[in-house]
Amino acid sequence: MQVYNTTRGTSLAQSVILADSFFTRLKGLLGRKNLPRGRCMLIKPCSSVHTMFMAFPIDILFLDDKGRVVAMYDSLPPFRLSRIVHQSRMVIELPPGTLALTNTAAGDIIKFCQ
Repeated sequence: MQVYNTTRGTSLAQSVILADSFFTRLKGLLGRKNLPRGRCMLIKPCSSVHTMFMAFPIDILFLDDKGRVVAMYDSLPPFRLSRIVHQSRMVIELPPGTLALTNTAAGDIIKFCQ
């Protein structure tokens, strides 16, 4: 699955790690040394995240049920908590710097394609 910002016409990731069960959401990116450019984790359902015990920062997109960016974090460092985003139905975790490189902003529409 690939992730596109249709508002900006940019690709955010060419490979998605899906976390949609209790155990995959619980583990998330823990135990990884990094998240390579071009990969992301899609967590659903999700309205907040943490980076406790992670070894690297991540960019984070909170999306509503239509794929609209309702909140975002650039390079959230390890051992931090996001705020709760009540409108969020899913979260995309990306390598740090991805949001800046793609000019992704609140209100953009994100699509998933095979």
